[in-house]
Amino acid sequence: MILQHLLDHVSPVSLLTFCITALTAHLIYNKYGTGINHVPGPFWAGFSDIYRLLLVRGGRAEQWHIQLHKQYGLLVRTGPSTVICSDNKAAKQIYALNAGFVKSEFYPVQRALSKGVPLKTLFTSTDEAFHAKLRRAVSNAYAMSSLVQFEPLVDSTIKEFLAQLRNRYANKCSRNGDILDLGKWLQYFAFDVICELTYSKRMGFVDQGEDIEKIISDLQWVVDYAAVVGQMPFLDKLFLKNPIRKWMSAQGMIRGTPVAHFAVRRIAETKARTERSDAQDGRSRRDFLSRFQEAHDKDPDFIHQDRVLALTVANMIAGSDTTAISLRAIFYNLLRNPEKLAKLTAELQEAALKCDREGQDELLTWNNVRDLPYLSAVINESLRTHPAVGLALERITPINGLHLGGTFVPSGTNIGCSAWTLHLDEQVWGPKPECWIPERWIDASDSQKADMKNSLFSFGAGSRTCIGKNISYLEMYKLVPALLREFDIELAYPEKEWKLHNAWFVTQSEFYVKLTSRV
Repeated sequence: MILQHLLDHVSPVSLLTFCITALTAHLIYNKYGTGINHVPGPFWAGFSDIYRLLLVRGGRAEQWHIQLHKQYGLLVRTGPSTVICSDNKAAKQIYALNAGFVKSEFYPVQRALSKGVPLKTLFTSTDEAFHAKLRRAVSNAYAMSSLVQFEPLVDSTIKEFLAQLRNRYANKCSRNGDILDLGKWLQYFAFDVICELTYSKRMGFVDQGEDIEKIISDLQWVVDYAAVVGQMPFLDKLFLKNPIRKWMSAQGMIRGTPVAHFAVRRIAETKARTERSDAQDGRSRRDFLSRFQEAHDKDPDFIHQDRVLALTVANMIAGSDTTAISLRAIFYNLLRNPEKLAKLTAELQEAALKCDREGQDELLTWNNVRDLPYLSAVINESLRTHPAVGLALERITPINGLHLGGTFVPSGTNIGCSAWTLHLDEQVWGPKPECWIPERWIDASDSQKADMKNSLFSFGAGSRTCIGKNISYLEMYKLVPALLREFDIELAYPEKEWKLHNAWFVTQSEFYVKLTSRV
């Protein structure tokens, strides 16, 4: 009735004028009324988050952020209530333990949907108390002391990975020719490792040389969507997490997020396989899923079965892309710098000779490689120059706001730092921070090395540091020596650069190489 009354007494011109006036007032408030107009930045960015949405939609936001900081300084306004920061000292303040900065609404956009319920994980939670409780419940599973027990599972995948590459690409009778898309295969490797660690079984990415159930491409769609829509989070409630879709998912009319659907099937398969094996020999599994189930047994009200599912989903999302990206960065930079590759190869040969004298297995162990200085320098420098995450890790300033130098950032402002800009600070990293120079990690003084390690932002910082970073380190320290000892590797098209696409993760493609077996 009210609507009909308005339509009867208000002309279309008046209604249009009202809408335009209201929109104009809203945009002006965004620009001048949120308390951060004193922070420099592109003029149009202050009016609407559409600016940063389009910036991310372009697929190379990390390069835009670098240019914006060069133009405007350490603090740059990129939205009505959003500021990005490239000051390492400020980053330590923003991401410090118990600093009061909570995650923004960007993160819930990345929650997978299962049976109509968004799955809250360590990464996607904005509740600090919930995060702390969940992290305490599962942190032991991710400790390096626990992960070393997983080394035989990583070795199993490495051996199959080497065998497949040898048969498919390094054999003169290979059916695939001599050009290998190494970037794609590193993704297969990382995904199979995380499946083996989580479910005690490779899913066949490496064995079959393909994207099993197209889960990798599905995950790419998810991060593409979340990176863009996350700039205006309310859109997610319209597109994917609206009440109609959630109800349809709960009723089984549509399936949930593909990665959640994938994880549900793997859990069911693992349970059936475990029941058979336990009935036969009584052996128990010690993979991630079994550890999550143990946490469920200790506190079933908090670690309920949906939360067990959420934890395995988080492994799938965070445990494959990030490691694959880091491995690509390592090998690409080595192949672009033959003298560095030769230096690392010599160090690995010396380590292998020592192992041969001690009668150890053909694969170098974690204990063999974790303290190799040049290998560590190569890995750290690759993480620095090509961090996996290419957007700012957004936080909300607490009630008292934040003083950064002479600039005040008021309470409620969305502020964040990106590893891509923090890692370009000459005061921390020394000369030519834009260049890949592993020696900077060796030649620096002890105090400089400590500062560099404390400033490496590739896995985040503070209480929200990526809980799975030890998995990634284990894979990198194991696979890099194995691959370089097995093959001579060269770029197939040295005149061409690879391609990069930033959709939260800065993913590389068209990384083609040629292999020659060394044995």
